[in-house]
Formats: sequence, C-alpha cells, structure tokens
Amino acid sequence: MTSDNDNGIDPEAPPSGAGCVECDASGGWWFHLRRCAACGHVGCCDDSPARHASAHYRDTGHPLIRSYEPGEEWFWNFATGELFVSGPELAPPAAHPADQPVPGPAGRVPPDWADTLR
Repeated sequence: MTSDNDNGIDPEAPPSGAGCVECDASGGWWFHLRRCAACGHVGCCDDSPARHASAHYRDTGHPLIRSYEPGEEWFWNFATGELFVSGPELAPPAAHPADQPVPGPAGRVPPDWADTLR
C-alpha cells in the first residue's frame, strides 16, 4: 500500500470526530469505529447495528478504511476485501479517545448490546 491520493488515501485528512458521525447525530451507538482513509469520515463497523462505515463506502466510493480503535493500525479495502496490516500514517488522532468505552459512547449503549451485534 502506498500513500498517494491515487490509491484513495489522503494522509492529511483529519478524522471527522471522536465517534461515528451518523450515530452521534441520531443518538445511536457503535461497537467499533472505522476511519475513511480518503476523507477522514468516522463510521461504525459492520458489527455495529447501523454499519455506517460500509454505508459511507457505498455512498462515496471511498474503499479504504483504517481501524479507529486504540492500538490498531490495520487498513481494509471494501472494494477488494483485502486486509492490510500497515499503511501510511494518517493525520492525528489515530484513534478515538482511549477513555471512550467499547462499545460506545458512554450512556447510549443498551444493556443488551451483545445480543444486537451482527
């Protein structure tokens, strides 16, 4: 994986926030977070109830995401189904705040959250 914009990565694009943009707007919750490598959009993973990261790919065509979890640096390509264990550094921060719970955010996760995961 290279770091030029031709492959769908903009290392200068900052993340859109500390949580899933759409879940935050609707009062929802997420299991894990993913960050678009092209524009910085932060969305929830496909194990989350709303699957906003993959919806962002379908809406925009931006195929590459990076985990937005502390300590994880892998990339995923929605278009090819390929996992990359490393890639270019992206604009900070590299993950959601370490004190943000998983699942999150605090106060919006239902007590039966594990029963609702995909």
